[in-house]
Formats: sequence, structure tokens, C-alpha cells
Amino acid sequence: MSLKTGDKAPNFKLYNSEKKEISLDSFLGQNVVVLFFPQSFTGVCTKEMCSTRDDISFYQNLDTQVLAISVDSVFTLGKFKEDQNLNFQLLSDFNKEVSRAYEALYEEWVLGMKGVSKRSAFVVDKTGMIRYAEVLDNPAEMPNFDAVKSTLESL
Repeated sequence: MSLKTGDKAPNFKLYNSEKKEISLDSFLGQNVVVLFFPQSFTGVCTKEMCSTRDDISFYQNLDTQVLAISVDSVFTLGKFKEDQNLNFQLLSDFNKEVSRAYEALYEEWVLGMKGVSKRSAFVVDKTGMIRYAEVLDNPAEMPNFDAVKSTLESL
């Protein structure tokens, strides 16, 4: 059963690209956009993360944190963040527990890879409730950022 609008967002604790532990609950009182992405340094993922970077003032003006999660290691995420000059947190779900909790995990992906995050977008409000949920089966598609933004504007 997929997570949907009105569900409590599963809490998580993950390490960011700076090797600091981050929990979703630490952002209670702020809106959070949680983005899952398959892999750093790939075309669509780079486009998505750079688009988010370029729109960061929109999110900041609405008191919103952006947390981007993949199964990449903290070391890979650190290099990706540095290379792309990303201005939001990248979190490593190396053990795939959070992607699985959000039902955003490919059991099988390309080239025989198993357990890769599905491109997904969740808006979590200040109380920890999901206000927008989108999990994409096609990794070539981008989340509907217009819907993400309009959801944030309505909060």
C-alpha cells in the first residue's frame, strides 16, 4: 500500500554528504520536500538536482527544507554535491531502508542492479504529514515540480 496524502511521513535518520546524521523529525515546524533519486552523476538525476539547486530560493522563501536521498554512499554524494554545486542536503540511504519505507525502491533496475531508489517527490508539512506524494516507475521522468510548488504554496 503506497504512502499517500494525509499519511504520517515515516521518520528516518540518514547520514548526509558531510557525514552528519539527519532525521526528518528534526525539521518539525518546517515544510520538507523529500526527493528520492536513482543515482548521482546520471543525466536525469543531474538535471533534477540542478533544477532544484536553481529553485532553492523558492523553497527557502516558504520555510522549506529540501532533502534529496539516494542509495549512493556518502562519499559519492559528497563528490556529486561538490561537482554540481548543490545547495541542499544529500542523504545516503545506502542500506535502502528509507527508500523501502517510502515505497520508492526498485527491487531490480538496469544492468542487473538491485535496490535503487525510484525517482520520487514527497511534500511533508510542518506537522510531519504527507501533503503530496509521487513515486515514478520510469526513471527517465521528472517529478511534477509544479505540483510540488503549488502544494507548498497552499500550506
